[in-house]
Amino acid sequence: MTRVVRFHQTGGPEVLRIEDVAIAPPARGEVQIRIKALGLNRAEALMRTGTYVETPPLPSGLGLEAAGLVEAVGEGVRDFAPDDAVSIVPPVSMARWPAYAELATFPAELVVKHPPALGFETAAAVWMQYLTAYGALIDVAKLTRGEFVVITAASSSVGLAAIQIANRIGAIPIAVTRTSVKKQALRDAGATHVIASAEEDLLSRLEQIAGRDGVRIVFDPVGGPVFVPLTSAMAHGGILIEYGGLSSEPTPFPLFTVLSKSLILRGYRVHEVVQDPMRLAAAKAFILDGLADGALKPIIARTFAFDEIVEAHRYLESNTQFGKIVVTV
Repeated sequence: MTRVVRFHQTGGPEVLRIEDVAIAPPARGEVQIRIKALGLNRAEALMRTGTYVETPPLPSGLGLEAAGLVEAVGEGVRDFAPDDAVSIVPPVSMARWPAYAELATFPAELVVKHPPALGFETAAAVWMQYLTAYGALIDVAKLTRGEFVVITAASSSVGLAAIQIANRIGAIPIAVTRTSVKKQALRDAGATHVIASAEEDLLSRLEQIAGRDGVRIVFDPVGGPVFVPLTSAMAHGGILIEYGGLSSEPTPFPLFTVLSKSLILRGYRVHEVVQDPMRLAAAKAFILDGLADGALKPIIARTFAFDEIVEAHRYLESNTQFGKIVVTV
């Protein structure tokens, strides 16, 4: 029997339970991992509350990121052996491949031997944030040296990853955060410019920073009323990449701005990269190189123990963290 986090009904963090569950040995093409650390993501809170893009059968597990040691491999697996230190690329379905457990099984193509210098806590904080940011900025938008990029929800793990990736290629990250509380921390994390959207006029500040030509790329997980100033500050032919929907307010469609500027509004999920072997290989190479040369450094906001999973989810929903929440197993 293995201790696994599951929920039998949707709701707040208190619906999470740690239960003893029998785990089958790995099937053909699978790798079973003794989990040492988990990375928490907003998607897991959404699935727990029943508002995620995936509707799981109940009871359901959770989790998209983990790091640990290979426990066993299934038939046909050649690249991994017991005791290899590995981390997990986010699976398409966390109900099918849940990571919140002491022992978990994943398809071999989602398992990565992480650099030896990375501890398990850091390795568990790598793939979701860097794959999401890389896929949007480099793979989709083709961000280049010298370009401005607007990054909203900038103190999230994905926002911070986007700042680091922009800096690695010589682009200019403009971080947008709600208040000035995290302004200095964002500057310290590499943001060239920081805008507190609840305290400053977002459009005026973006025009002041980027000039009359505007910003070609906007990377946003929020939606809501911020679409109006963001699109107004964009360059002709610009692309707004939307990868979430955190705003509780309706998202207006800025029709005439989109028309007059020939803007692209692009919905994006990390799994479009994960499910394409060539795109995933390019992403892995970029991220592993960045980890090796020090340009990419996961920022961990706080670490919880496995038995504190309810408290960890409460902290996840507090929106006070700066960086990634990690749970040790």
